[in-house]
Amino acid sequence: MSRKRIAVLTGGGDAPGLNAVIHALTRACLNTMQCELIGYKFGYRGLYNNDFMPLDLRTTSGILHTGGSMLYCSNKDNLFKYQVMEGGQKLIKDVSDIAIQNMRKEGVEALVVLGGDGTLTSARDFTRKGVNVVGIPKTIDNDLPGTDQTFGFDTAVGIVTEELGRLHTTAESHHRVIVVEVMGRSAGWIALHAGIAGSADVILLPEFPYSVRKVAEKIEKRNSQGDPFSIIVVGEGCIEAGGEAVIGRVVDDSPDSVRFGGVAAKLAAQLEKLVQNEVRHVALGHIQRGGNSSAFDRLLSTQYGVGAADLIKRGLFGNMVNIRNGEIGYISLEDVIGPEEVSTTGSKVVTPDNPLLIAAKKLGIEFAEAS
Repeated sequence: MSRKRIAVLTGGGDAPGLNAVIHALTRACLNTMQCELIGYKFGYRGLYNNDFMPLDLRTTSGILHTGGSMLYCSNKDNLFKYQVMEGGQKLIKDVSDIAIQNMRKEGVEALVVLGGDGTLTSARDFTRKGVNVVGIPKTIDNDLPGTDQTFGFDTAVGIVTEELGRLHTTAESHHRVIVVEVMGRSAGWIALHAGIAGSADVILLPEFPYSVRKVAEKIEKRNSQGDPFSIIVVGEGCIEAGGEAVIGRVVDDSPDSVRFGGVAAKLAAQLEKLVQNEVRHVALGHIQRGGNSSAFDRLLSTQYGVGAADLIKRGLFGNMVNIRNGEIGYISLEDVIGPEEVSTTGSKVVTPDNPLLIAAKKLGIEFAEAS
C-alpha cells in the first residue's frame, strides 16, 4: 500500500471522551501523515471478526462532544483467552494470531487502543507479538497507573455531583439519610471528588474499611446540631471492617467477572437499626458513564488523540500516552501493566496522605475509617 493504514479500537466499558479521542486522532493523523484510518467495532471482538469501518473527516464529523463510542465497546473479549465454540463445547483459546492476520490482510501498520487496565494488558501482549501498538488511558474510575488523569473521570464526577445536589433537597425535605453508591471498583476517586463537591456528610472509600458505628455517630451528631438529614457517598467496592466487598453479580464470560454492587443497600439496612432517621439508598450506576462529555474531558481527550498520532509518526510503539503535571508524554505499556500475565502494578488508589482527603477531613466530612 502507498499509504500507511492505522487502526483504532475502544475496549472495556464506555467512557465520556472516547469520541473526542477518535475525532482528534483522526484529524491529527490525516493532517500530519500520509495515512488512512479504520476503526474496529466492539473492541477486540471486531479485531477478531475483522469488522471495521473507515475513519475520516466525514465519518467522524460532529462526534467531538458526544458520549459513548462510535466504534462501540465490549469488556468481554480477551483474544488471548477467548471463548469459542468447537464441537458444541465452549473452549477458551488464544486467538490473537487470527487478529494479527486480519491486521496484516488489511495493511494495518499501527494499532491505537483506547482502554483501561484489562484492555491495555492485551495491548501490551500484542506489542510483545510484534504489533505496533499505542495505548490511550480510558476509565471513569481514574485508577490507571502511569498517568495523572484518565478521560471520562471529570464527566463522571460532574454527573455524581449534580445528582447529589438533587438528593440533598429530598433528603432535607423528609429529614432522611440517603446512601448513594457510586462507581470506582477498588479506587475511591469518584467518591472522594464528587463527595466533596456535592457536599456529602460521609464519604466511604474502598481503600479504607469502614465502621458502621462511626457512620451512625456522624448522623446522630448532625441530628443533635439541627441538621436532621445526611448524605452518604459510598464507593461500590467499599468493605465494612472485618467483612468483604458486596458482589452484585458474576459475569462468567468476562475476563473481569466480578461486578460490585449492593453496598449502599446493605449499609442503609444497617443504619436504619441504629439511627432515628428513615434511610434510603440510591445506586447511580451507569448514569455516571453516560451522556456527553465535559469540556475538560473533551480537551484532555483531544490532547490524548494528538499525542497518540505523534507517537505513531515518531515510531514510538509499545507506549501509552499519558499526562504528567499538565504535559502530554508517554510511558511504556510494560511499566503501566507490569511484566506478568495479568496486571501486577495495581490500581492507582487514594492514599492517606492525599491532599484532598486531608482537606475534606478538616472540613468535618466523616470517612468512618475503622480503627
